[in-house]
Amino acid sequence: MTESVAAITVQNLTMAYGSFVLQRDLTFTIARGDIFVIMGGSGCGKSTLLRHMIGLKPPASGAVWYGRDNFWELEEEDRATIVRRAGVLYQSGALWSSMTLAENVALPLQHYTDLPPAVIAELVSFKLSLVGLAGFEEFYPAQLSGGMRKRAALARAIALDPDFLFFDEPSAGLDPISARNLDELILELRESLGATVIIVTHELASIYAIATNSVYLDSEAKTMLATGDPKRLLQECTDPTVLKFLTRGTGKREVRTV
Repeated sequence: MTESVAAITVQNLTMAYGSFVLQRDLTFTIARGDIFVIMGGSGCGKSTLLRHMIGLKPPASGAVWYGRDNFWELEEEDRATIVRRAGVLYQSGALWSSMTLAENVALPLQHYTDLPPAVIAELVSFKLSLVGLAGFEEFYPAQLSGGMRKRAALARAIALDPDFLFFDEPSAGLDPISARNLDELILELRESLGATVIIVTHELASIYAIATNSVYLDSEAKTMLATGDPKRLLQECTDPTVLKFLTRGTGKREVRTV
């Protein structure tokens, strides 16, 4: 019987800026198809951990494994091959304001494939339709609401049918209804793409609504305090810091998704 290999494994990872250690001894696994949440208070290093995982910044020590590949020990070309299997949605959306939505979504297809323009145009319209923006190809980002811009950025993130989707605070700046709609869209895309999803967030409603696995980073201890399904952690975790975060300080072990 073939042993199942985790989609991503973080092993003994230390994050630092010079001599300042942000987090140390981070070890956790992300299974294929997980919706994995990196959670914790402000300043604990959530976004930095994401940067280590997507190839933007090497860790001070430790490893990030994609399957059986030790990412930061690979040649640059091999790392780039793995990164091309990932789609990233940044907190700001990072859409080019001078380009239409169609032009924004087309960028990765033009850069990484040899598809003819007509096929790219069809794929762009399809990706926009998946996120509920059919017919908005010629709109500019400034003409859209915040929630629509996030969905347009998501369409670009899924342009290449990625195996991995990374989100940095996807609900930031959204009203509760738009945030809930985005959660539902993430669930739908995970199912349709078969992707493994990694999300940086502190929004409990989103965490309980969609997460299947997680890690909790603590800024004072400078390490992880827990890993696992957040709903299970809410019921079983005995660490007071984690419990305080998961209950918003109430101590009540109730799952709230609204």
